[in-house]
Amino acid sequence: MKLMIATCQFPVDADICRNQEYVMRQMRAAKERGADVAHFPEACLSGYAGADFASCDELDWGLLRDSTERVLDLARQLRLWVILGSSHRLTGPHKPHNSLYIVDDRGELVDRYDKMFCAGDDDPDTPTGDLANYSPGNHFSVFSIGGIRCGALICHDYRYPELYREYKRRGVQVMFHSFHAGHVIPERLRAMQDYVGAEFHRLNRGSTLPGITMPATMQAAAAANHVWISCPNSSARESAWPSFFVRPDGVMTGRLRLHTAGVLLSTVDTDEPLYDSTAAWRDRALHGVFHSGTLVRDKRSEDRTRL
Repeated sequence: MKLMIATCQFPVDADICRNQEYVMRQMRAAKERGADVAHFPEACLSGYAGADFASCDELDWGLLRDSTERVLDLARQLRLWVILGSSHRLTGPHKPHNSLYIVDDRGELVDRYDKMFCAGDDDPDTPTGDLANYSPGNHFSVFSIGGIRCGALICHDYRYPELYREYKRRGVQVMFHSFHAGHVIPERLRAMQDYVGAEFHRLNRGSTLPGITMPATMQAAAAANHVWISCPNSSARESAWPSFFVRPDGVMTGRLRLHTAGVLLSTVDTDEPLYDSTAAWRDRALHGVFHSGTLVRDKRSEDRTRL
């Protein structure tokens, strides 16, 4: 089975109307180029609290709802699936979710993934990072597009390989992993680069921890779990890296230009015989059996304190 994915990036910011214009423009471009699904960055419609604006208290929830409905209506008109990053309002004093809306080609909201691992500390009185603005979710999102089983994650979730393992256990073949590693102010960028150390910049593809670890982890996750991964990122300056796509053998097959709005088209072909070094034993590892082959009973094997 085949699936054409448009991995989209633009400079996400606090202006919901501007974000909406970019989303709808790139949806049209994706459809014109033959895409089945358009995949957008984390919080791309609402903007990202803590990076694009200070707090979710600043969000115009009425405008955000209207903009979301316009995106859903366009998805219906174009007959295009959309994976849309936004903020999802909760009730009372509860902070919103940082979410991906899963919209089918009829413009229907078929699921919503809520970021499970929001970055920050665990102090309930003075939370930091994502937890200062968002409530974590607690569910996996599995859905099918064209008969291909798909899953969703958001940004900091990449630090938890258990999430990819669970999606693999659930039969997922394609992961939509949205990021927002942009809008870093110059002072913060310099501090991040200094932390890595100038002497190590030439040895890595990035000069910050996000720029180094995020792409590398996605390639490792693809190869370890034999899944395709779409990785859109905000292109707002300064952005840590441009959006890219990885196939199940860990090879990056496409990448957009840094700090430039664009749409990357990638074809998923689940019948393509891509290299998978762990195919024979991955299911065993997933079920808690941590060896390949057949174990032997041997005294010299069992005695681990003698030569």
